[in-house]
Amino acid sequence: MFAITGITGKVGGETARRLLEAHLPVRAVVRSEAKGAPWAQRGCEIAVAEIGDADALTRAFSGAEAVFVLVPPIFDPLPGFPEVRAIISALKTALLETRPGKVVVLSTIGAQAVELNLLSQLGMVEQELSALPIPIAFLRAAWFMENASLDVEPARTTGTIQSFLQPLQRPVPMIATEDIGKVAAQLLQETWTGHRVVELEGPRRITPLEMATTFSRLLERPVQAEAPARSTWEELFRAQGMKNPTPRMRMLDGFNEGCIEFEAGEAKSIKGTVELESVLRTLIQQ
Repeated sequence: MFAITGITGKVGGETARRLLEAHLPVRAVVRSEAKGAPWAQRGCEIAVAEIGDADALTRAFSGAEAVFVLVPPIFDPLPGFPEVRAIISALKTALLETRPGKVVVLSTIGAQAVELNLLSQLGMVEQELSALPIPIAFLRAAWFMENASLDVEPARTTGTIQSFLQPLQRPVPMIATEDIGKVAAQLLQETWTGHRVVELEGPRRITPLEMATTFSRLLERPVQAEAPARSTWEELFRAQGMKNPTPRMRMLDGFNEGCIEFEAGEAKSIKGTVELESVLRTLIQQ
């Protein structure tokens, strides 16, 4: 049995689909029966559990040979990251109680970075779960290409997209969620001992300028990228409703300064196959 958290999202869903295509049993860990209904129709067993509920997670992971852990993104965390600390505590309790044969945890590029930033939450997950006596693989994924979903409407209506990844000509490691799910499913079917780190990015690095050019080609209209000045970020993010924008700004600084990078470097990262144009085309169609 393969227990999959985050199955209603893009990465968890793709992971589960790959396993089902391989005729493997999947247990969908969802927040409600209603959320699980589409997966039950696909033949999945359903387990209802919130990611921060240790007892429910223990039931969800019970008897599973492998578990895929996806911590929901917390984009505006409270100072000190109490939200992810509570999730880590629940995960540790459930995994120690159930002792699955292996665990794959979705992590992030830059999880090893020393400077505190938004991605430090997954660095904390890695650090805490690494103490468990269970085979664990941390899948460090690059910037999601699907983050561009927020750019579709402004690209279509105004011909301008904002990029906080700067300078605009700097190549950024990005990855499609389809590739992440594919690699996660592969890892769940492998056997290893101890802890391992797998770093994953797309076939090539992408600049914000290329993002705009690709939108232009697909939308058949001029689209340009603009880079809001660093001094305006806090006001912009607070206007969007953020209460604690500092971790997000530090994350962006880390990408822009080159501090957030794969620990083993670009040359040793696994490369996916899905191109940016394919992802943007799907986002536009949606």
